Amino acid sequence: MDTRSNSHSLAFEVTHRLVLSIAIPMTLGFLTTPLLGLTSTAVVGHMGDPEPLAGLAIGAMLFDLILGSFNFLRASTTGLTAQAYGRRDQHEQQAVFARALISALGCGLALLCLSPLLRAAGLRLMGAEGAIAEATATYFSIRILAAPAALANYAILGFVLGRGQGGAGLLLQALINGINILLSIYLGLSLDWGVAGVAWGTLAGEVAGALAGLFIVLSGFARAERPAWPEIFSRHRLAELFALNRDILIRTFVLIGAFAIMTRIGTGFGAVTLAANAVLMNFFLLSGYYLDGLANAAEQITGRAVGAHYRPAFDRGLKLTTLWSFGLAVIVSAFFLLAGPWLISVLTTSPEVRQAAGTYLPWAAVTGLTGALAFLMDGLFIGATWSVDMRNRMLMSFAGYLAMLAVFVPLFGNHGLWLAMNAFLLFRGFFLAMLVKPRADQTFRAAQ
Repeated sequence: MDTRSNSHSLAFEVTHRLVLSIAIPMTLGFLTTPLLGLTSTAVVGHMGDPEPLAGLAIGAMLFDLILGSFNFLRASTTGLTAQAYGRRDQHEQQAVFARALISALGCGLALLCLSPLLRAAGLRLMGAEGAIAEATATYFSIRILAAPAALANYAILGFVLGRGQGGAGLLLQALINGINILLSIYLGLSLDWGVAGVAWGTLAGEVAGALAGLFIVLSGFARAERPAWPEIFSRHRLAELFALNRDILIRTFVLIGAFAIMTRIGTGFGAVTLAANAVLMNFFLLSGYYLDGLANAAEQITGRAVGAHYRPAFDRGLKLTTLWSFGLAVIVSAFFLLAGPWLISVLTTSPEVRQAAGTYLPWAAVTGLTGALAFLMDGLFIGATWSVDMRNRMLMSFAGYLAMLAVFVPLFGNHGLWLAMNAFLLFRGFFLAMLVKPRADQTFRAAQ
């Protein structure tokens, strides 16, 4: 009786307006990130030589592998915050943020200490040599200084998303990437610092974003709801957070590893093909960040529904976010098929790279469509904190990806590489979608 009464009092309605109030600001915010990638590629691409651009591609991939492996800081913070928000537990929301921020700063400092080893291992892993290796090392040595601020931004963004504050997320993403873009252009082109200028721009953007984010989050906390240190470091809560982070870490590491493998195989096709793939990956990232806005809406609504023990909001949220995700994916894929050749010409002045990128453009253009379900399912499973399923289904998808690479790369070269990547995106979405109904039934039945 008490549970049903409390559940009823925490009920909320999911509408198109609610979905878009989260998705649109975050889509605009995330859109600045691929714009940053486009700017960085254009700045270095206009140097005229493929080697610096290839070096930037490898350096960016290394940071996707390293910092992206810590995406669990954002994901777990979003899910746990959304569930506490659904319960209207302001005390636990502050505790979740404190645990996330402390974890982020600790991990960032550890990365700084390990940076010489990480740089050497990264260059060896990616097989970079000569001028390519020099450009990668320059970029890495500067950008790694931003690690504590970058990981703190993960925790901050996860918290504001968990509370459904899309406007705050947009502001922070625009600030981080806006500063980065402006300084990359000024330092990289105007001062002719090249790859180093792009890296310094990234450092400045991350630090500015972390300071602004802390001010926004902390100024919204009520002193009366502040948790004590023993509560923040509660053994039960830390064990729950560790298990969640462990599963998401494995899932994220495998995901980023899949893209690292793609770059590593692309390196074997030569600097021109590697540079062409780097240009086309910006199209995939652009599609992904559009879809991520809707995935964030799914995270918040799902987590809030689980916290409130309210199944109708869960089902309605899944329906609406699915509708918007696939509708947007069709539009974005069509746009890249039509506008792709012009965008390629903007991103690089190298005739060889332009020709190669045009050859493989259709594969990159459809990644938004093949990845739509994967992004949506990631958001839903993060919000519900079904982390074990995310981990296991990612491992299954990765096994399928490796099999596709083994078969199709020897047969079709770089075409086979892009075919395997699109198949990997499809695997991820369908394997998770198969579990939604049984997991939802189990979760909401246990809450009754």
